[in-house]
Amino acid sequence: MGILYSEPICQAAYQNDFGEVWRWAKEDNNYVNVHDRFNGDTPLICACRRGHVKIVTFLLRRNANVNARNQKERTSLHYAVRKRFTFLDYLLIILLMPVLLIGYFLMISKTKQNENLVRMLLGAGADVNATDYIGCTALHYACEMKNQSIIPLLLEAHADPTIKNKHGESALDIAQRLKFYQIETMLQKSS
Repeated sequence: MGILYSEPICQAAYQNDFGEVWRWAKEDNNYVNVHDRFNGDTPLICACRRGHVKIVTFLLRRNANVNARNQKERTSLHYAVRKRFTFLDYLLIILLMPVLLIGYFLMISKTKQNENLVRMLLGAGADVNATDYIGCTALHYACEMKNQSIIPLLLEAHADPTIKNKHGESALDIAQRLKFYQIETMLQKSS
């Protein structure tokens, strides 16, 4: 289940197989920035799709291009921001919630992991205002997902809340449409 990749290092990054990613990078460091034939993903994009922090850290240390784009013109940052809990995450959170709030702590841990991923990408020079094929920035997606913990990180990195996508919507417009007033206030203060 999941995505299939033509490049073994991309598949390994997606599946969180650190040993395999390391082996390919060690064989030839050019594999770190290889683009998959199917959708143009790089190993870094693959790891960010799934939130694999250890692999992202490794790839960034091997000089992976943090601003490489796939066929949808998306960067690693787009996918890190769009990262959602998996069905299994939700299941574990629900099952463990009554047990000494373990589910709650698991949810907080996953959220912190995602924040760290975004911080790492921004620290590595990710273009915070890069737009994808429909003109959306990472901030557009963070607003769509009502991600209160990621939005301040993007704004601190000078994300522009006034950039309009191909539907004519800015991140601020999205926050207003979804009636998420806390995010709307954050965006208005920064613009």
